[in-house]
Amino acid sequence: MKVLTANTLADGIAVWYANSDWSLSINDAQVVADAAGESRLTTIGAMSYANNEVVDVNLIDVVLKDGKPHPIRLRERIRADGPTIEYRSPSAA
Repeated sequence: MKVLTANTLADGIAVWYANSDWSLSINDAQVVADAAGESRLTTIGAMSYANNEVVDVNLIDVVLKDGKPHPIRLRERIRADGPTIEYRSPSAA
């Protein structure tokens, strides 16, 4: 199973393709499970890139847990869930 991910052009935030638009939540992502679905998402990603909507467009592997997509690779889990450590501002140290 795969989902389409990218980064917003303006600020680089990770987004996922969700039924005709880009979403900030991977939980909204459209999941495909066959070559035809992958081809359709690849075409959508290429068009969004060409229209300067997003950059770094990729299909990524996911598994469904409780009906929601979860990335298989650590890099993509970090992009979906945020940093692996708690963020503290320098003034809080």
